[in-house]
Amino acid sequence: MGPQFKNFDPNTVGISFGIFASLDSVSLPLMSAQTFVGASFLAPPRPEPSLRSVLPPVVKCEMGSAHFRAADFQYFCAMHLPISPSPFLLDPNITYLNFGAFGACPRPIFEDYQQWQRELELEPAQFINVNGPRYLEQSRQALAAYIRCDADDVVYTTNPSYGMNIIARSFPLRPGDEILSTDLEYGACDRTWKYYCEKKGATFIRRPIRLPITSKEVLITDFLAGITPRTKAVFLSHITSSTALILPIREICAAAKQRGLITIIDGAHTPGHLPLDLRDLPADIYAGACHKWMMTPKGSSFLYVKKELQPLFDPLIISWGFDSVEPSHAQFLDYHERQGTRDFSAFLTIPRSIEFMREHQWPDVAAACRRLVRDNAIRFCDLLGSEPICPISEDFLGQMFAIPIQTQDPDQLKRCLFQTHRIEIAINRHGNRNLLRYSINAFNGPDDLDRLFAALQETADKTALLSLVHAH
Repeated sequence: MGPQFKNFDPNTVGISFGIFASLDSVSLPLMSAQTFVGASFLAPPRPEPSLRSVLPPVVKCEMGSAHFRAADFQYFCAMHLPISPSPFLLDPNITYLNFGAFGACPRPIFEDYQQWQRELELEPAQFINVNGPRYLEQSRQALAAYIRCDADDVVYTTNPSYGMNIIARSFPLRPGDEILSTDLEYGACDRTWKYYCEKKGATFIRRPIRLPITSKEVLITDFLAGITPRTKAVFLSHITSSTALILPIREICAAAKQRGLITIIDGAHTPGHLPLDLRDLPADIYAGACHKWMMTPKGSSFLYVKKELQPLFDPLIISWGFDSVEPSHAQFLDYHERQGTRDFSAFLTIPRSIEFMREHQWPDVAAACRRLVRDNAIRFCDLLGSEPICPISEDFLGQMFAIPIQTQDPDQLKRCLFQTHRIEIAINRHGNRNLLRYSINAFNGPDDLDRLFAALQETADKTALLSLVHAH
């Protein structure tokens, strides 16, 4: 049993990871001799001023005759990754640094998923025809409260690309019109817009974003300079995929709205990764994934469309929701939700995902992950002979970091890291660059990045797959 803290309020000092049993008498597990000696608390190295500014006020807490600062304690807990025992189902023999690809499901959420599937198979007709619509409504209400929007303005899709196809297919474009985007977007969405723009005689503009990014202001100015009288909408990512950059969508959307443009956001990486408030964000359309950073089973995502724009968008599949004999109060839901026989159990796990994140104080977990990402960014850039593609700050970096690398065979390098070192990591192409992207979640710790560092050094030393000399 670890030391006891009486009348200690974790909510006040921001205790992370739900490691305490109760609020009025909490117990901290004994972690190591370096952490605790008898009843003495050994504080970690003090954070730099930029981190101190976000810590809670200093509070003295008693532990026998010992005293320590609540800020010290919060900082210690926030930096203690990975959480243990891990609730994730991932293979413990793999160093998994690719959460940004498809997410991963914790056991409690996966068990909830299986319960829904068992109920479906026990009585399929009742589940799909009778109870399913009510279950979906309850799930949408929970999601809407989490992302702060009206539940009637959001529908479930299997992935954000599906949602973006709904938008691009029906978006009203005439020959000569333009959709303005960046050259940082996800490849599937790039292809979607290019395809439908070409069919309608419009142009999909992939405006180059200069890397490295030097500031938000420069990025915003460069992007907005691409707006012309022919521009009808802007489309960009909240967090980019291959480059792992948080883009200043609030400022860009606000400026675009002032110019009378529709704003469309690919938010695949945002829910569960960054706070999302769609009532406050000036985005007309937002596609997000729940199976990434919200950790739900695969194939659970959403599409949000402002109410006044919903009549523009036809469903990709015309089914029972069109000309329905039993229409609901919202045609948007009928069109996009009632699409014949399918297993929508993954959608129904979203309330359990939200509950899981609340139980484990996920904002604190995510903050610790972001900190670990930033703390290791420069050493990987130095190892690989690369300049960071953005400032190392929370303005641009979340729980992922992408580093330009020198390799002639990125696919083989990725296989080598997996087969030889048991490291799962993303290596993405972006134009003429190759980027290695590590993603951090609660099951990762500093040791995982140390293993990656050593594996990259060994691969460069023993193979021709990776060069540590930057090509000028």
